[in-house]
Amino acid sequence: MAAAAAPLLAQEGGSTRRGGGGGATSAQTLGNVVVSIVGTGVLGLPYAFRAAGWLAGSVGVAAAGFATLYCMLLLVDCRDKLEEDEDEECYHGHYTYGDLGEKCLGTIGRCLTEILILVSQAGGSVAYLIFIGQNLHSIFSQLMSPAGFIFAILLPVQIALSFIRSLSSLSPFSIFADVCNVLAMAIVIKEDLQLFDHPFSNRSAFNGLWAVPFSFGVAVFCFEGFSMTLALEASMAERRKFRLVLSQAVAAIITVYVCFGVCGYLAYGEATKDIITLNLPNTWLSAAVKVGLCIALAFTFPVMMHPIHEIVETRFTSSGCFQKLSRNVRGAEWLGLHSSRILVVTILTVVASFIPAFGSFISFVGSTMCALLSFVLPAIFHLSIVGSSMPLWRRVLDYGILLFGLGFAGYGLVTALSSH
Repeated sequence: MAAAAAPLLAQEGGSTRRGGGGGATSAQTLGNVVVSIVGTGVLGLPYAFRAAGWLAGSVGVAAAGFATLYCMLLLVDCRDKLEEDEDEECYHGHYTYGDLGEKCLGTIGRCLTEILILVSQAGGSVAYLIFIGQNLHSIFSQLMSPAGFIFAILLPVQIALSFIRSLSSLSPFSIFADVCNVLAMAIVIKEDLQLFDHPFSNRSAFNGLWAVPFSFGVAVFCFEGFSMTLALEASMAERRKFRLVLSQAVAAIITVYVCFGVCGYLAYGEATKDIITLNLPNTWLSAAVKVGLCIALAFTFPVMMHPIHEIVETRFTSSGCFQKLSRNVRGAEWLGLHSSRILVVTILTVVASFIPAFGSFISFVGSTMCALLSFVLPAIFHLSIVGSSMPLWRRVLDYGILLFGLGFAGYGLVTALSSH
């Protein structure tokens, strides 16, 4: 999930003039892309490989990665086309994902895009809470249940942190979270290598066709930094290099994801848990990494919540009732905005406390909301904005992605409903 991209982008700043960008170099943008994509979902990959098999899981991760990359580039194509068609004096700066929705489908398009961003971001935030609660429970199991940790510790902390409105003040914690993620992956791989004896014995390469959608959904969730695409591109000093930088970043992430997923499954086999850190032995090093991850993610949770608060507060402050109350009652604006933040955090905390399975949850979010956001909308926007100037094979490919995204989202929703 896009946990740390926003603070890093905020430090770049820069112009949005036509043909120009922000101040980020290619190396900085590469780092921002990696940070915006890699999140806690990666720690659920070995479980997805257990469900699908090591070969099917590898193919699923690669397919999800390259499909996401292609659709990210579709958004850049749309932005380029709109800039070409607009007059210089009408150009207002770089386009957001919501702007593309409004250009194609009007107000409904903007609302739909923002709702999908909000819900998918909320899914990532809930995944953070589940992850922290289960990892704390694995270390301090005598104290309380995972839901108990979420309510007793995380909810008060997150309510307090919701009052921090400056993302830049949270950026050190975002970087710390990424360092902890890398350490966790390194320790898991180290433990995996120690367990290797006959690594492929009793390890399935393919567990049947019906297991593939589950693993693909997890993989799509792991690549869900999608709504940051245009902001990342706009942050570059040399925007023409963005396609190459993005391709390099996604190829590197795919390689790491496949290696990590395969190593985790080969090491633990059918004992692989939906959060791979729960398989680690009860040593001081493993406990330190888990606690470090939990602390870092607790402080980066407000970063995950930032797009949600932004959308909710924009809608809230634009209402006539709120504007009238703000003018007539002193302090009403401050109280209303912070109350909305507390309410949203509390709702997500309650949702997280009722979800028992991290792996199933991220697969559901990936196969529904993330699929619509990452495949369906980009294909619709591309066909609408660039369609008339595209060759036939590109239009056929876009329609194929559109139909696949709709079918996959429908399958994920039906599967989730039928399992309850």
